[in-house]
Amino acid sequence: MNSDLPSSTNHQDGLPTPQRYWAAAGLLLVIMIGVIDTSITNIALPTIAKDLGVSPASVIWIVNAYMITIISTLLPFSALAERLGFRRMFRIGVGIFMIGAIGSMLADSLLSLAISRTVQGLGCSCFMSLFGGLVRNIYPRSKLAFGISLNAMIVGGAALVSPSLGAFIISIASWHWIYGFTIPLCFIALYFSLFLPRLERVQSRFDYLSAILNAVTLGGFICALDLLFTSPVASAILFVVITISGYFLYQRARQQEAPLVPLDLFRITVFRDAIIISSLCFTAATMVMVSAPFYFQNTLQMPTHVVGLLFSSWPIAGLFTTPLAARLSNRYPSSLLAGIGNVILCIGIISLLSWPAGMHPIFYGLSLFVCGLGFGFFQTPNNKAMLLSTPNNRSSATGGMQSTARLFGQSTGAAMVAVCFVFDPLHGHFYAMVTGAVVVMIAASINLIRYLNKSDISVI
Repeated sequence: MNSDLPSSTNHQDGLPTPQRYWAAAGLLLVIMIGVIDTSITNIALPTIAKDLGVSPASVIWIVNAYMITIISTLLPFSALAERLGFRRMFRIGVGIFMIGAIGSMLADSLLSLAISRTVQGLGCSCFMSLFGGLVRNIYPRSKLAFGISLNAMIVGGAALVSPSLGAFIISIASWHWIYGFTIPLCFIALYFSLFLPRLERVQSRFDYLSAILNAVTLGGFICALDLLFTSPVASAILFVVITISGYFLYQRARQQEAPLVPLDLFRITVFRDAIIISSLCFTAATMVMVSAPFYFQNTLQMPTHVVGLLFSSWPIAGLFTTPLAARLSNRYPSSLLAGIGNVILCIGIISLLSWPAGMHPIFYGLSLFVCGLGFGFFQTPNNKAMLLSTPNNRSSATGGMQSTARLFGQSTGAAMVAVCFVFDPLHGHFYAMVTGAVVVMIAASINLIRYLNKSDISVI
């Protein structure tokens, strides 16, 4: 008998209380760990570069190694979770993450730190691949939007406190401790794993060849974008390699019932549209988040600490809109709500570039606040439509695609900013933010078509 399939939970609409509360606490804790770990490293990069005696360009690979690892392994780990079970995959991920955290804490060179961060990326990818599936199976359908909005608020809150937390740790101790402090939290997460849902496992064999092709295709794509201007020949070779690997990956997925790259789910219109919209919105948001600091510091001559305060308004706004969007998503289709969020985000981006010279920084903070309102309003309804549109036994693959869409959008947005600055080093921020506004309006147009076609009414 399958130990990961108790009859009491297989067909149940969410977990019973109080198990639901403990399972949700475990999910929220690892979400917080992942967000803080990513954000806090960015804050510490200048300190790490100085301590290890490496250049800023070299120390960026601490971040690149982590992100490339995650985006390369998310879909394979999602497929593996459908075969191993949520609890086991969760524990494996937390365990690997702790091993990487210990390695990062003890690292004394750029190479050892990059390797340890790669291990942490593997662990983070393991439990990140479960996020969508866990939300869908922890909360009953009537409370799913609440669960999604709660996750979003934890992400926003963690992103808000991470810079201050990182600065505080570095001010009282070595930078190594930004990795050490997560270890006790991981032990708590392992206890919470006892309460996670058990689901029927996929019985087909794990497709190792597709996992390798997926890693080459997605990981190679991010590497190729990073090398596009610093090493164009290597970038061109990588693009050829990923085109070939992507073709074979697609052909294998077409012939499988539950493929590692879930092409079967893309036949579901609601899911496909939600994935596209998510990628577009994260691309646009990243373009603003990456390019606006150059505008504020280089063009408007704002101090660094002022820029940091301005950007805190984005996650603060999200804390206001995500609960509202959750409540409304039980009454209105995601296409309407997400479309409104897209329009608000676009207004915020355009207003950033519309203030006349000499305006007080608070007006730019207000624009970022509007961006955060729109982004927060879009996320919950769109994610709800994404998670409810697929079969329950494919919830892990659904969650993996949800995370992959987000990471792909973020990576693509950062690369597009680099292209804009190569095109015009002085005004690259302007072209990046205008492009971001155009991308958001494309997402809004897709939502309009969805609303007129009433294609997502079934997932209210």
